[in-house]
Amino acid sequence: MEKIKLLYVENLITRQATVVHQRLSLAMLVENLAYEKIVEVRWAGEDGVWHTLAATYHSSVDHEREYWVARKTFTLIASKSLPGNIRFALRYRVLGKEYWDNNHGADYSIQADSGIRLAHEIPVLNIRYEKDVAEGQTVLPITVAVRQSLDPERVTIAWTTDSWRTSQSAPCQFRRNYWDTEYRSSARNPNHYGFQIWDGALKLDDAGRLRYRITCDAKKGAFWDDNFGKGYSVYRGLLRVLILNLHCYQEEDQDYKLSQIARAINDLDVDVVCLQEVAELWNNGLGDWSTNSARLINDRLKAPYHLVTDWSHLGFDRYREGVAILSRYPIARHDARYVSESHDPYSIHSRKVVMAQIRVPQVGLVNVFSSHLSWWDDGFPEQFERLREWAASEHTRHVRATMLCGDFNIKAGSKGYELVVNSNEYDDQYLAANAPQVFRMIFEARDPHWYHYLEDDHRIDYVFLRKASDLTVTSGRAVFTDEDYGRVSDHCGYVVTFEPTCLRTQSANLRGEAETIA
Repeated sequence: MEKIKLLYVENLITRQATVVHQRLSLAMLVENLAYEKIVEVRWAGEDGVWHTLAATYHSSVDHEREYWVARKTFTLIASKSLPGNIRFALRYRVLGKEYWDNNHGADYSIQADSGIRLAHEIPVLNIRYEKDVAEGQTVLPITVAVRQSLDPERVTIAWTTDSWRTSQSAPCQFRRNYWDTEYRSSARNPNHYGFQIWDGALKLDDAGRLRYRITCDAKKGAFWDDNFGKGYSVYRGLLRVLILNLHCYQEEDQDYKLSQIARAINDLDVDVVCLQEVAELWNNGLGDWSTNSARLINDRLKAPYHLVTDWSHLGFDRYREGVAILSRYPIARHDARYVSESHDPYSIHSRKVVMAQIRVPQVGLVNVFSSHLSWWDDGFPEQFERLREWAASEHTRHVRATMLCGDFNIKAGSKGYELVVNSNEYDDQYLAANAPQVFRMIFEARDPHWYHYLEDDHRIDYVFLRKASDLTVTSGRAVFTDEDYGRVSDHCGYVVTFEPTCLRTQSANLRGEAETIA
């Protein structure tokens, strides 16, 4: 694919009483070559002066492609006119290289107040795509731009709440005038410049995910926008879980790396963080809260999380070493227990686990355990059994999900991993998200040769979800790699994302009929 590609541009002038605004908006598709990247728009108005407008990340199509957007609003004042007609090009800088979409060297252009313009080869496009649903939001508005030369007759939205096992259809309405929602004022008819605007709306219910795709039936055929075959997904009640072993203050540039971890939590909108090798100065066994690495990370978040932490043993001869859980959502209660035979604070084989019962919106109570277990020969089987029994005792009828998270010191496919598989109680969620066929062969079909599928999988960090929990994994990714946030530990860390299974509400959805709001 092209490294960067224009999807649409909007140049709109609105009038509110005596104030006149001009808004420039662009959307683009970017190949995800690395996390650290700069995407921007080089543009010039009618005065011929070139400027740079920074674009920001919007969402991902898949692991390889991302949506980026750029937007700027200008206000007419006595000393300065509006930009008017605009020339522009897109620039993408990553890994020391620079890529352009400049209309094959001719630059793009868009007249003042001409509304939406789609890129040349795009017949129909969802131009107001939002992935997350706000708390309390009951209606999902959808705006579609259609190339007028197709002679459109109708635009419809096919949508589902059960992964297309069943689906419903909602019509869109042709917009005859342009209403700017930001300034609540009318603008020129956007259909004058070769593109039509169609509006639709879907009534939201309690489903964790609503998926949809757009079809345009025209005199020149049927055209659609299905997000490059992925379909559009809108989420309610996503739960994002990060697991990471912090390496007990053994990193160079440690302070910078703690800041990078906080940055990732903020950027990735993580809800629950499970940390291992959390360290604070030993201080004759009394500890030093001001140096606690989980606390330092928490202090650097945009808004501090609820924090539960405890320590197990003396680490690297100078730290109290333990585990922690950070939660965006309220913690109903918490606990910490040794799962090892040894409780000796001077023994590295003393292992303690912390548990937090978290109230997750749209889900309910979720039990999360942050674990750092020993190697197989140093007590893993006994420690996992104690952890499993403890988690089972906490999984009451009020608990919607239980997950065992962290560093288990067992390679995928090893004897320790086999012990988890054979427990028939917990599933590997990163594997389920990234290799579903392999996951099914191991955890469902029980292929007798299953361990061969994991020969190249060197993970020892996991999110194990209790079977029949009311959560469904949607994605999993490594975080602290050279291509993303950089190395912050001797572990890369993983973010795993879940949505509510919502089995109860799905049955209600299937009985309902589609509702649209004009």
